[in-house]
Amino acid sequence: MKFLQHIRSKSRLKNGEEAQLYEYKAPTAFSPRNRTGRDGISRLPLKLLTEILSNICPHACDDNYLSLEESMRDGGCMLCDMRDLAQCALVSRRFLVTTQTILYHNVRIDPVHYCEREVDLAAKRKRKSFFERNGEPIDAPKQRVEQFSRTVRDNQSLAIQVEFLKMPYMTRETCIADLARTVSALPNLKYVDLPDGIYSDDRSCVTLKQELEARCPDIRKMKYLHGAERSFALLSQSRPWQNLEILELSRLEIDPNTLVSVLASFPALHEVRLEELPMIDDTIFSRNSSTSSFPPIGTFSLQSTPGLTALGFETYLSRPEVREVLTNLTILDTGVIPSELHRILATAPYLRSLRINQTINRALTPSSIPPLASRSLQTFHFEIESPSTSPHDLQPPSESYYEYLASSILAGNFPSLDSLYALSTSLPSLLLPPPSAPFANPKAPASGLRRPLMLYTKFIPEHDWYLTVITPPTSTNRRGSATATRPISFYNGSTQLGPQWGDKARDSVIVGNGFGGFLAVPNEDGTRPSSSGGHKHKHSRSKSKNSAGWMG
Repeated sequence: MKFLQHIRSKSRLKNGEEAQLYEYKAPTAFSPRNRTGRDGISRLPLKLLTEILSNICPHACDDNYLSLEESMRDGGCMLCDMRDLAQCALVSRRFLVTTQTILYHNVRIDPVHYCEREVDLAAKRKRKSFFERNGEPIDAPKQRVEQFSRTVRDNQSLAIQVEFLKMPYMTRETCIADLARTVSALPNLKYVDLPDGIYSDDRSCVTLKQELEARCPDIRKMKYLHGAERSFALLSQSRPWQNLEILELSRLEIDPNTLVSVLASFPALHEVRLEELPMIDDTIFSRNSSTSSFPPIGTFSLQSTPGLTALGFETYLSRPEVREVLTNLTILDTGVIPSELHRILATAPYLRSLRINQTINRALTPSSIPPLASRSLQTFHFEIESPSTSPHDLQPPSESYYEYLASSILAGNFPSLDSLYALSTSLPSLLLPPPSAPFANPKAPASGLRRPLMLYTKFIPEHDWYLTVITPPTSTNRRGSATATRPISFYNGSTQLGPQWGDKARDSVIVGNGFGGFLAVPNEDGTRPSSSGGHKHKHSRSKSKNSAGWMG
């Protein structure tokens, strides 16, 4: 120490100016900064401080039950955000408590940095030696899981704050033992990314599943796949998760009574997804005093269940508690045929979203069935397709269903409809009303549409959606010599658009002209963009976005 003091003494400096500079800076270099007045941050309400710190790391406040891959955020690096929020804990004790609450609410173990830091960090993670310059990289996600597991097992105050735990697919598949030790210390856990083996009762995941059932009673989402029939049937007796909200069943060989008894044992269940259940039929909706009834479900999704028909849904929706709860319904390849869809809509007064996907072989006769009608429906996926037909046919059988849908919409039967999805490129022209006479009653509405409609169409399911915004015409006074014209579209929905339209769906806008007809809305540049069959030019992304809303 005396040697260091001798080196830094004023007598060893080169000249007097340096000595004066040293003498001036030395006392103040490590002295605390003089502060005047009260600290404004300390007077902030706790709720406001939490909101400010939450904006530093937005993903920590997500309360969704999606996996790490499905809950990715665009335009940011989750690991850097979490690091910045952790540094805020060093400001004061008050910041420490608030920061820990945010950090440990939703824990994400991302595999890499989604920024330029990953290039330098990836090189540092390699185990290099003198004989091997290109060493194997360290498994960073695995190390983070081990460190997090040690933290929550040593600190119970942090463990009780964890409600969501998300990690990459390969990490949760290879770190099953570490994951089991981690969840055993998290009593308030609501969602965790689990390996696929736990859903099918794989032997490697037995310990993990036992820890979940014994130590995590607040789990909100669970899935059961083929092979887990026995554990699923025992749920009605053990009842491990009474707050379960989302349940997914796929390829299970279970009878209808077992399904109903298990679903009825979860009082908080509001979303059910049934996929490829061959033994399920309309008997699950029948009411029997000796057995439990199918519980009311808010979001109901059915796929590849041919035993469920429109008659069974009518029986299910005849109960008042079911009609008031059901808001989202998905029917994919079931026994519900499109010609019977009007029966479901008539008995579901609070339905906001409906999706039906069916392959048909026969054309529809609209005059033989009532039109579709729903006053509450906002999003409608009407994806009807027909198998490949002969080229000599005038039109596929599925077009008759879209004519039936268009006539129902133009009749004003969907006053709340905002978005419509269809596998038909002719639907935009079907939703345009015919030109009105020049001397017709100006107060008569020209279309059944009461609000703008976002129409998404495509030729085949593998293509991207094409967006057409249909705005109803306004009922105003018109001149006697005015004529109504139909808009002309310069796109062909049966072919792919060129790269000048960007990666997303093209936006076409149809706007009323105030005289019962429609106007073509030009783009900001005033020029029509080239079509996919025209000259090929290189456009920037900004120009393609501006031209996407143009329709001539």
